[in-house]
Amino acid sequence: MWWGFLWDVFTRKLKSYYMNNKVGKLKIWAFIILGIGMICLVTGSIITIKENTGKEKSGAELIKDDTDISVPKTEGKNPEGDSEGLIDGENNGITIGDRTDNDSDSEDGKKAEDTEEIVPEDLEEEIELIPNPYKDYFLQNPDMAAWIVVPGSVIDYPVMWTPDDEQYYLKRDFNKNSSAAGCLLLDTDTCMDPLTTNLIIHGHNMADGSMFGSIMKYESEDYMKEHKFIHLFGKDYEHIYEVMAVFRSKVYYKTDECFKFYKFFNADTEDEFNYFYDNVKDLSIYDTGVTATFGDNFITLSTCAYHVENGRFVVVAKEIEPGGYFEPLE
Repeated sequence: MWWGFLWDVFTRKLKSYYMNNKVGKLKIWAFIILGIGMICLVTGSIITIKENTGKEKSGAELIKDDTDISVPKTEGKNPEGDSEGLIDGENNGITIGDRTDNDSDSEDGKKAEDTEEIVPEDLEEEIELIPNPYKDYFLQNPDMAAWIVVPGSVIDYPVMWTPDDEQYYLKRDFNKNSSAAGCLLLDTDTCMDPLTTNLIIHGHNMADGSMFGSIMKYESEDYMKEHKFIHLFGKDYEHIYEVMAVFRSKVYYKTDECFKFYKFFNADTEDEFNYFYDNVKDLSIYDTGVTATFGDNFITLSTCAYHVENGRFVVVAKEIEPGGYFEPLE
């Protein structure tokens, strides 16, 4: 169109009265040069527009590519449109926000990457083993299952376990010599390894306060608050318990249909756990403020009481945390 227009103007002007005029000839040449300049200007503008359009398109593609790299893989379609989604576990099992198919913001992707980087590869802490303070006693008498300590009280004794003869240490001391006080006995239906839900320890109520003669003091809530922690040193580690319930009970006849605290050893179901837990909390002389849920472990201290025939005074404590872990005995 521009070429046709300029040619038409040129031919008409050439035939005009300027043909024989020197000034007219100069004007014609000026007009021709101006026309060529306009053509170059228009052509350059068109080329520039096309180049800019191409660059903008490339920039958009570059941003999209960067986004696809930075956004963490999520469930469903991946950034490239794969309808199969992603394999669970590629993200180390970590859910990073609520992502959708349209989440392509590079800043969010960077945050997600930062989150993944700070997750430790190994969450397990190395346990430092310490010498067992009762190692010599364990080696001296294999019948010893543990050593029990109630800080601030006289209770600081070995606990014996003889599955073949539960009463072997009833009238024998640690060295198997005759003794009226005997030893503390771990019920043969309970066990340290594997650990049963409830560890029942029986002990004589000695008049001089030795053995379990002092646990009657737990009838006082003030005494309980000052002696609420019980430590049981096993072969592998120290068990720490907190007093949860204190009550009086008795040994019932086999035909009696009632709650028998001394018959709870292991909770295979939540119902079995709750049956024991609810009953000891209801029987407790006062509320200790300590609660428990299915999966917790207990220790039960039992001694003779004389409020009824075959009476028992009972202290139940919940395991709260392990103490030190011990080096092998040998």
